[in-house]
Amino acid sequence: MRRAVVIGAGLGGVLAAAALSPYVDEVTVVERDDLPGGPEHRKGVPQGRHAHLLMPGGLAAMEDLLPGVNVREHLLAAGAHAISLSSGAVVLTPEGWFHRWRHSAHHMITCSRALLEWAVRTAVLRHTGNVEIRRAQALGLIGDPHRVSGLHLRTASGRAELAADFVVDTSGRGSRVVRWLEDLSLTGIEERTVDSGLVNATRLYRVPPGAEHFPLTMVQADPYTGRPGRSAVIVPVENGHWMVSLAGSRGGEPPADPEGFLRYTLGLSHPIVGQLISRARPVTDVAVSRSTSNVRRYLEKSRTWPDGLLVLGDALATFNPAYGQGMSVAALGARAFSRQLRRTGVLAPGLARTAQRAAAAHVEAAWSLAVSQDVLYPGVRGGAPTAADRLAARYTRRVMRAATGSYRVASALWDVTGLEAGPARLLRPSTVLAALSGPPLPPLSGPPLTARERQLLRALDGVPDGRTG
Repeated sequence: MRRAVVIGAGLGGVLAAAALSPYVDEVTVVERDDLPGGPEHRKGVPQGRHAHLLMPGGLAAMEDLLPGVNVREHLLAAGAHAISLSSGAVVLTPEGWFHRWRHSAHHMITCSRALLEWAVRTAVLRHTGNVEIRRAQALGLIGDPHRVSGLHLRTASGRAELAADFVVDTSGRGSRVVRWLEDLSLTGIEERTVDSGLVNATRLYRVPPGAEHFPLTMVQADPYTGRPGRSAVIVPVENGHWMVSLAGSRGGEPPADPEGFLRYTLGLSHPIVGQLISRARPVTDVAVSRSTSNVRRYLEKSRTWPDGLLVLGDALATFNPAYGQGMSVAALGARAFSRQLRRTGVLAPGLARTAQRAAAAHVEAAWSLAVSQDVLYPGVRGGAPTAADRLAARYTRRVMRAATGSYRVASALWDVTGLEAGPARLLRPSTVLAALSGPPLPPLSGPPLTARERQLLRALDGVPDGRTG
């Protein structure tokens, strides 16, 4: 009997299990935490209470991993929202407000991380007949430098060994895979951390009456001023709630007290987020997290790599959550693994190394986007902007400025940030020409709201002139 073992029952883990399911007799997912029976938070997800965005590329990967399941409709039925980036969002960038377009392409999914994990986990368990989740803690790998053949575990009854034909580590940011590889005499794994000191602060609010269809609202941080980055976003989630997440890099951290939370939103480059929530009823306290650094393990560069081992998701790389790419990168890595399994089967020599390199390609695109911005903030640790970074930043600003008033450039930008295309998409001749030409539409002097939305904003704004007293 062929068995695969996945470490971690988070989003990356259950998607890896879905990838393996058709090619083995049994998939055992080992998880050290108790899993809730519904869409509830669990302690093993440090960013679980903050805003999450499922990008179009990540959703497409999930659809491929679960044939026969309409993942989009499954999530919407559970309470998630589909948001059009072109028409359903109000976004202030460092280069100005984005125009809104009638086109409804480039949809992302918004909901709490708890609901997303629960919904995807239930879909995987329901539509695969050979995946089980087992309560246990992974302690190390069984094997040698050439092949991994199982796991050392700690279970309720003591230590145990679990043999496997393939092991996937999706144990998250705290993965000990580098140490485990050293125990197998595989050393020299390169790691890099880029930490802007970002702090997240999030609070749930009841959506005010009449605002049920108000667009997702975002004030982005500006990495080009030499000052700390400060941002805020209102994301519609399940149960008639707005999830309001603030983020500030080192020196610009958002506070945890309710009054300071509101003052922070009103002090941004535009007070729209604070205006919208000033009279809204909060339903939670402010949740704060500091586990936000970009961390990458360059496993694909190892001189040797054992058959039977793959590392995916946050165990491979974590990103500043402000860019909303982590879940989608995990899904894309699992899909790349599935495609390789389809070609070779689970026991093919070299499968693990090939799949690890394929997963790293998806990491590279998201890593470049995140780190090229984070290194520009003051006080960043683990990196400084190079000449190439500064050149890329200048071009990125040109692209962003053009995208505020050009659907063609905005669409290219959404392709990249939505992980439907790599950064090369922004270097196509038509995009370069449009970026250099600038936006064909004049810049907006304020948020692009409809007449009804402007009226609603005025009604919700409980702070005179958008300022604190």
